[in-house]
Amino acid sequence: MQKTFGKSSNRRLQNLIAIMIKSSVIIFPGSNCDRDMSVALTKFGFKNKMVWHNDNDLPESDLVVLPGGFSYGDYLRCGSMASKSVIMNEVIKHASTGAYVIGICNGFQILTETKLLPGALLRNCMLKFICRHINLIVKNNTTPFTNRYKKKAKIKIPIAHNEGNYYADDATLRKLEENEQIVFQYCDENYEINNNGNPNGSSLNIAGIVNEKQNILGMMPHPERCIENFLGGADGIPFFESLLK
Repeated sequence: MQKTFGKSSNRRLQNLIAIMIKSSVIIFPGSNCDRDMSVALTKFGFKNKMVWHNDNDLPESDLVVLPGGFSYGDYLRCGSMASKSVIMNEVIKHASTGAYVIGICNGFQILTETKLLPGALLRNCMLKFICRHINLIVKNNTTPFTNRYKKKAKIKIPIAHNEGNYYADDATLRKLEENEQIVFQYCDENYEINNNGNPNGSSLNIAGIVNEKQNILGMMPHPERCIENFLGGADGIPFFESLLK
């Protein structure tokens, strides 16, 4: 007789797998989601370390996360000063090996400033800070970050940003579409991709993208804030479970 496992057994198995996965969360002056991300990674069993932006060495890591916040007070451009931090040299080297890098919100902005991802994050079209749950479509569920979502899954994850308006020139946008690098898109309450569901004016309603090799992800929504139903939702769980596959 085939033995079946319940959810608790599956979670224990995932945690055993994750113990072997080492992650690092980078802390910049002004980061405010670094602890949230650390708690989320630890919840799923990752062996996580917190790394200061001025450190010269990056711990041995399978995954590096650039968290949300307001690094250096968002002076000059969001993520611009953080992109010049000492540790970013090591993050760039880490990414060049094919290892995973995730940038959430301000982390996404930093990734575009370092050119690890194309495009730029501009001021929201309404010129206002937005903080609320938003509807998303999982455009590509074949990446290392989304493989636990169903294709075209309809999810709701919070955003909190003032500069989340993704911009790229037409040639870059065509390339993103052709290479299936668009991972998340904003949508309306009926999960239709249109202007009504676009909270910040992002080109093609883009909420998250990967690089061509699909080892680097940048996204404006915060999956680390969406892993407990009693805190407003759990649609971020498959995001972290994807990293265990």
